[in-house]
Amino acid sequence: MMGQHVLVTGATGYIGKRLIPVLIEQGVTVTCLIRNKQRCGYFEAMGAQVIVGDLLSEAEAPVLPPTITHAYFLVHAMSDYVQNLHDFEAQLAHCFVAMVSKTACRQIIYLSGLCNFSPLSPHLKSRMNVETILQASGIPTTVLRASIIIGSGSASFEIIRDLIEKLPIMIAPKWIVNRCQPISVHTVVRLLIAVQDHPECLNDCFDVGGPDVLTFKAMMAQYAAFRGLNRYILSVPVLTLRLSSLWLCLVASTNFSLSRYLVDSMQCDSVCADNRIQSIFPEIRQISYAESLARAFTRIEENMVVSSWKDSWHITKKKPLDVYMQVPEYGCLTDIQRVPVSDVDASLESFWCIGGANGWYYATWLWSIRGLLDKCIGGVGLRRGRTHPTMIHNGDALDFWRVIVANKADKRLLLYAEMKLPGQAWMEWRIVPEGEGYVLEQVATFRPNGLMGRLYWYALIVPHTYIFKGLARKIAAGYQPVLDNF
Repeated sequence: MMGQHVLVTGATGYIGKRLIPVLIEQGVTVTCLIRNKQRCGYFEAMGAQVIVGDLLSEAEAPVLPPTITHAYFLVHAMSDYVQNLHDFEAQLAHCFVAMVSKTACRQIIYLSGLCNFSPLSPHLKSRMNVETILQASGIPTTVLRASIIIGSGSASFEIIRDLIEKLPIMIAPKWIVNRCQPISVHTVVRLLIAVQDHPECLNDCFDVGGPDVLTFKAMMAQYAAFRGLNRYILSVPVLTLRLSSLWLCLVASTNFSLSRYLVDSMQCDSVCADNRIQSIFPEIRQISYAESLARAFTRIEENMVVSSWKDSWHITKKKPLDVYMQVPEYGCLTDIQRVPVSDVDASLESFWCIGGANGWYYATWLWSIRGLLDKCIGGVGLRRGRTHPTMIHNGDALDFWRVIVANKADKRLLLYAEMKLPGQAWMEWRIVPEGEGYVLEQVATFRPNGLMGRLYWYALIVPHTYIFKGLARKIAAGYQPVLDNF
């Protein structure tokens, strides 16, 4: 594969972050298109070239290197609910085609969804429309249509994990008896690379799936058996699409928009219509659902989760990360805690590990209530967790926060709130010298939107003061959580 120059869009997404290191290991020159320059370091450290830009406007699209030979389109808009998903994703696809058409690109590769049953959900209709746009580009296009992708950090795996780990008895919608054909993320990545320049794969679409055809209920039952858990799952026909989406959103670590798209797609079977891809690449072994689970847990136990579905920064309503780096000073309400630090390294590790399964150290039950309330009004809640228990990078999701600055050398961590708020909020920790010692500075900043924002802040000033004081003292004392991947 030497001499190839590959473009990966959707580089910060679940599949993109898995694909890029494998391409680089094979000697391929990789260029990533990402929206936020603060995340460049992660990809540059792998040896990838990085271009900062987006696909929202053809006029403002970045210029690609003319030497691009292959282009992966791994972008979607499922993380945020948009008014018209069909038109929005079409806009992204048209912009992508306009960019790569100016290069030496000889193949477009697109990961789509299985579209073999009707009626198609809005998100699958949008995927099929994107396929049409890419195929009309004049550049040979290969489309891989996958059902549920199973791997550590994948949305499907994390939803199943949340449901089974937390609910001994589950009353589920009727779609749990529909069939699907789960495929290992390892197989998906191998196929995405194998189709490059293969003569039988140009200008064609392929269904890709694993060896097992299972109902969603059977998938959950196998997971429960794998974990040694007794679970009872009952299906009822009375849950509507909206109620099913709300149920999934409240129980699992998804937001409402993703839950809505996923549930809508589960209304019909999702099974491969043919297996032609297996005859073209017989050397790519099919991995069973049971083995996929085992692989996922091996990654989790070894703290080697490469990517997560929640890594992507929302592309519809959020601005680039650097917009939030400068915490505003005027028109803001703040809570500032300054506590002496006796052990700098222990204090630094303490706030570096905060959130997710590690908890929030002080009054965690109040944080949990706030996360539940956020879920109830359509927010992300606390269940997004964190990808790694001890490592953190710019752009990572951390419960209902987004990591804006994670600079361990400067002893600084800055988070921006993605919860539903009548304003904007930041949380920052720094360890700074003072006199002959060091002090932990913890600053919670809130920029209210009008009167409602101010009423919100003052209504919560007592619990905020209680929580923030206790949290600062715990971190300054070097509190170390008991790390637990489950």
